[in-house]
Amino acid sequence: MPKHVAFIMDGNRRFARKKNMERQEGHMQGFNKLAEVRFFFNSCGEMHAITGHIFTPLNPFCLSHQTLRWCKQLSIPEVTVYAFSIENFKRTKEEVDGLLDLARQKFERLLEERENLEKHGVCIRVLGDLNMLPLDLQQLIAKAVLTTKTNNKCFLNVCFAYTSRYEITNAVREMAWGVEQGLIKASDVSEALLSECLYSNNSPNPDLLIRTSGEVRLSDFLLWQTSHSCLVFQSVLWPEYTFWNLCEAILQYQLNHKSIQKARELHREEQALQQLEADRACVADLLQHQGNGKPADAKRRQEALHLCTASREARVQDFLQALKQKRNHFFSDLYGEAVSAYESQS
Repeated sequence: MPKHVAFIMDGNRRFARKKNMERQEGHMQGFNKLAEVRFFFNSCGEMHAITGHIFTPLNPFCLSHQTLRWCKQLSIPEVTVYAFSIENFKRTKEEVDGLLDLARQKFERLLEERENLEKHGVCIRVLGDLNMLPLDLQQLIAKAVLTTKTNNKCFLNVCFAYTSRYEITNAVREMAWGVEQGLIKASDVSEALLSECLYSNNSPNPDLLIRTSGEVRLSDFLLWQTSHSCLVFQSVLWPEYTFWNLCEAILQYQLNHKSIQKARELHREEQALQQLEADRACVADLLQHQGNGKPADAKRRQEALHLCTASREARVQDFLQALKQKRNHFFSDLYGEAVSAYESQS
């Protein structure tokens, strides 16, 4: 069974046209689709309802609360949704403003449910460049993220003001910042380190990515993270998605599970080999500068390799800790500004 499922919830505006709905009305109904996120348990571990309020996906009808419930019932603890692409800012000002207003409403409702979210261990993460959003919406998102950050039973990752290419570019900037700050060396930069600098660094890569509506493209969503995931494209429009559609997608994953796991294992081995070669190159440079013209024996080379590896790992850990603190400060500062603004109005 997959442990992490990502959704591109497509076909919503086509569904609205099919039902002769106004676009903004369609957006509102899309938000309301996830007006009640229900993750619930009784003492026997059965599902009961707790109400949370999240929001809309790409082409903004929302991930339905039924789908989240289905995932929880199937022991899928993590879900990632494409909520708002950076490309969506190119839509009309009226439409964008309407979507952002709806997001404000739903984040406010989410915050009203913080006790239930904590009780049932629901962690909300928002992935993207929040600086692109209005300040008040940034502050609401920061409150939601910080309020639920210690919850660890189930995870909902909402990609908002997000594209994958922007995420990867930002990860490169973060590594460049680390080099500029003297936290890491340019030689420490690697594929594995870039993965740790992505917005999604706290999550395992998705096992399964589902896109509805019959479109067969990823639309700049999780391009890096899904390189060894099962991709399932289904013709059903998102608002008409059913439990059986989800089961069909999971069956496709299960049928391909062995080949996916094999590809992931081969990739891990390739990464380890690349890192070993990079460390050996570091050793060669070190011994060349320290040597007296004589070749180093095997013992000395092995000692130098251990030293280079340990030094690199220590630098990388210090850099990642600094990066984590920088990101935490971003959310903490937003939250503090929101509290100060509230107190000044009281």
